[in-house]
Amino acid sequence: MKVRFTLAFSLVCLMFFYTGALTAQYEFVYGDPLPDAPELSARGEHTVGVRTINLVHKDQVDILNSKGGKDAMYDRPLTVEIWYPADVPAGTEVSVNYEEVMGTRGDTLRPLVPFSFKGRALRDATPKSGTAFPLIVVSHGYVGSRYLMTYLTENLASKGYVVVSIDHTDSTFKDANAFPSTLLNRAKDIKFVINEMARLGGSDSKDQLAGLVDDENTGIVGYSMGGYGVLNVGGAGYSDGAAAFFGQMTGGSTAIASLAASNPEYQNSIDPRIKAVVAFAPWGMARGVWDAEGLKGLKKPTLFIAGSQDDISGYEDGIKAIYKGAVNADRYLLTYKNARHNVAPNPPPVESLAPGLHIDEYYRYADSTWDQRKINNINQHFVTAFLGTHLKGDDNSEYLTIPENSNEKDWPGFKPRSSTGMELLKADGLE
Repeated sequence: MKVRFTLAFSLVCLMFFYTGALTAQYEFVYGDPLPDAPELSARGEHTVGVRTINLVHKDQVDILNSKGGKDAMYDRPLTVEIWYPADVPAGTEVSVNYEEVMGTRGDTLRPLVPFSFKGRALRDATPKSGTAFPLIVVSHGYVGSRYLMTYLTENLASKGYVVVSIDHTDSTFKDANAFPSTLLNRAKDIKFVINEMARLGGSDSKDQLAGLVDDENTGIVGYSMGGYGVLNVGGAGYSDGAAAFFGQMTGGSTAIASLAASNPEYQNSIDPRIKAVVAFAPWGMARGVWDAEGLKGLKKPTLFIAGSQDDISGYEDGIKAIYKGAVNADRYLLTYKNARHNVAPNPPPVESLAPGLHIDEYYRYADSTWDQRKINNINQHFVTAFLGTHLKGDDNSEYLTIPENSNEKDWPGFKPRSSTGMELLKADGLE
């Protein structure tokens, strides 16, 4: 009996020693590949730099302080995070700590809980020179932050993109405010940031980003309310019903009318520099934000990504209905079977597991069915294939052509037995 106990104890000690040694050698960072990660999820050839800048969008409607149908005006602050290909001396540790919070605003809603997590980028590294890289602008959900999808922003920057993620004022964990601000400003913020990046990254700029940004090849990526925003920027004008509802919410403001499909000026405002749209779980269709005519205005190639059990944006009457209605766009719909709304964020932070925290701190990130790390890897794969096709002219057709309901054989680029539980639909636009 004593011999058996000694042998068992030795095996346990050996297991802990091996696990500890492995942990010391390798630390999982958001976006790192799991053993079954698909082919295009791997990071690219570029070392990634990251910097934070503060922008000001002057003379905007201050919808939260407008009264009686008369719009107040203000200078709207926006903080953005920029990831980019960088020149980094050999031997430099490429690591960054992102400072984030859980909770919502912290006063009348849920307390703010600070936490940090690591990334594989170098803060304020020198940008690569001599090449302009396609631009990608990323818009988070309500509530969220510019750090909600670092697994994707870092990954894309490593593949030769300048990636800019916005902290949408009045929509972040720290400053969440009344919903009309998000409804009005989401698309406006995205357009403004595209223009600011074109200015800062232009060849005649005095900024560190000078010459780095190819804004003529721009992709826009949005999640939830970010999806609501990028679809509008891409050409899907809001319905007259949505504009009327906004007016009721705000005491008669017509500020959102410029984003409505029925506005003659709206279609003239669609930016030709935008070559591709990625919409994760876009919100609004089930609430009447779009009608058939509005969806016909979306003519940019679009990748929709959704969970079949999305209980926030809706699936059949929400995201899939947008996909079906956007008849003039070449489009894809990637569906995670039995997933809910959270098909875009980073994995849940370890701090969200602490006893006593509201479960929504965990469910701000986690899916109830899927491993979020696996979702992250699959997103990296398909977003890489899609954006590479439309922003760089890559031939990724083999990765984007999957027979409907195909779980009978492995999908191109996927490890054996790893491509189950998903569906990828494709439809060509009529124009």
